[in-house]
Amino acid sequence: MWVCGTLWWVRTPGRLWRRLLPASGCHGPAASYYSASAAPARVPALVYGHHGDPAKVVELKNLELAAVGGSDVLVKMLAAPINPSDINMIQGNYGLLPELPAVGGNEGVAQVVAVGSSVTGLKPGDWVIPANAGLGTWRTEAVFSEEALIQVPSDIPLESAATLGVNPCTAYRMLMDFEQLQPGDSVIQNASNSGVGQAVIQIAAALGLRTINVVRDRPDIQKLTDRLKSLGAEHVITEEELRRPEMKNLFKDMPQPRLALNCVGGKSSTELLRQLARGGTMVTYGGMAKQPVIASVSLLIFKDLKLRGFWLSQWKKDHSPDQFKELILTLCDLIRQGQLTAPACSQVPLQDYQRALEASMKPFVSSKQILTM
Repeated sequence: MWVCGTLWWVRTPGRLWRRLLPASGCHGPAASYYSASAAPARVPALVYGHHGDPAKVVELKNLELAAVGGSDVLVKMLAAPINPSDINMIQGNYGLLPELPAVGGNEGVAQVVAVGSSVTGLKPGDWVIPANAGLGTWRTEAVFSEEALIQVPSDIPLESAATLGVNPCTAYRMLMDFEQLQPGDSVIQNASNSGVGQAVIQIAAALGLRTINVVRDRPDIQKLTDRLKSLGAEHVITEEELRRPEMKNLFKDMPQPRLALNCVGGKSSTELLRQLARGGTMVTYGGMAKQPVIASVSLLIFKDLKLRGFWLSQWKKDHSPDQFKELILTLCDLIRQGQLTAPACSQVPLQDYQRALEASMKPFVSSKQILTM
């Protein structure tokens, strides 16, 4: 909010606005608006009042828009994806659960409409993403505290900005934090068609790392293989091929991987472990199969393999906000250089949320569902 100038009232359909116009001689951003009326504005949002099947418990409701305080920011949401963690949170199967009723969505990109008088780091027109999970991004507008938001450059594609704060961050940190990999080293992963998987392929290629990418067999496997290779994947194999003895032929012209990234669990994770070089690490960041990770005793003893876990929310707790901002800017540089693109996306209007939720939970869906406002 610009605090130097004359206060004007402006009425628009369904809302009363206060407009602050800069006074003569004042320097600052263009006029910004914030809602302040006897009848608070109501904005559409996707809300769930209890945990369960997202298709049954999520409803489109009109929520009251909070007043903008001194350290607050009014934003208009531009786009917000539906991630597996969003689904898990609605189902009640996640490590972080907001108080109910809650607005769905942990990720997305918004544009600043107005700021409070104490806000110094943001101005109208800036693009922002959530600093942490649980903010509730499936809505058209919201008022958040300045510290709950991180500014991102507005010169990157909208879909890249909307999907920046979770999957690419997870991919980058797993590649950097568990093994000291050098150009030419290899990494093996399952769920390679996921948002994280596609980010791993691209970031690994930018770092000079070679990837072995495991996917489930499907009717259009060649189409998927071609798409992942276009992102930088060196090898794309199915879960069935991973279990075959011929897998060892892969390592005649490339080193065995020292890092495995597991988002599935069950038999798939056991097979990843079998491919690791001695002393290697398998990092688990998801459990799509809803089955435990089973590690062979002989592999643990004779190959000294390590089992680790990764959760981005915990990484943020263990690191400063500035370190997260630095990570975001590193990824934005890769986006600008054409080395990191958003996963294949399907944009769906907010009011068609049922279709988007159903599509996001179907097997073999290659497009990430993104709600647009």
